[in-house]
Amino acid sequence: MTRRPLVGEPLALDLVNTQWVERGRTVDLFDEPDGLQGWLAEHRLAGDPTSVEVPLRQARSALRRVLEQPGQDAERDINAILAHGASRHTLRQATVHEHHDVDAGWLPSWRAVTNYLDLLRQQPTRIRRCGNPACVLHFYDTSRNGTRRWCSMDGCGGRAKAARHYQRQRSTPTP
Repeated sequence: MTRRPLVGEPLALDLVNTQWVERGRTVDLFDEPDGLQGWLAEHRLAGDPTSVEVPLRQARSALRRVLEQPGQDAERDINAILAHGASRHTLRQATVHEHHDVDAGWLPSWRAVTNYLDLLRQQPTRIRRCGNPACVLHFYDTSRNGTRRWCSMDGCGGRAKAARHYQRQRSTPTP
């Protein structure tokens, strides 16, 4: 399976991050052999790849749109996915149980979108796009002071620091 540049993000953002730019070319994990199956397994999501692929691509597109172009149209796309399922709660032996009634094939997509809603409920300002304009990755900032700017310091952050250093060196007059 293709090595992704950013893993370990919450489900919604990890789904969005299954597309990234590498050397100026868009890479789609779901187009790679066993990429979709590997992603489902990584997140312990059940589903036949052939039945969940279209809904996952639709959810990924809706999530990217709501992150990058928020508004009524983007929310409509999210709500269309949420319409494929519902949650209900029961109480048994003083313990709350949550049950999901979701259309066949839509469970992974529905879970990703509901995860996005959970992130919005927690701290929506911590949902960020990488500060590198050429990068399309998103992350949930868990840093203590909430000032993370890059998808990773090894990748985009390091390149930005190197570019700033290069600019300083070029603009510093030599004696």
